[in-house]
Amino acid sequence: MSQALELYIMPGCPFCRKVLSYMERQGIEIPLRDITANPSDRSTLQSVGGKVQVPCLFIDGKPLYESDDIIAYLEAHA
Repeated sequence: MSQALELYIMPGCPFCRKVLSYMERQGIEIPLRDITANPSDRSTLQSVGGKVQVPCLFIDGKPLYESDDIIAYLEAHA
């Protein structure tokens, strides 16, 4: 993948776990941003995406929400 990717998550979120599980099965590693552990990551998520919703995959700085959409993107671009 040539695009800059970051995945914003919360550890207790079942939709985040769904994406993380898919990534693990496929051997996909991208930087993770835990919005519960780092207030600046939460702030970035809200300021860029306009809402605090996880999981959120930033693709070259643009947000993509919804676990199924994130998995579909990773399937197509991994």
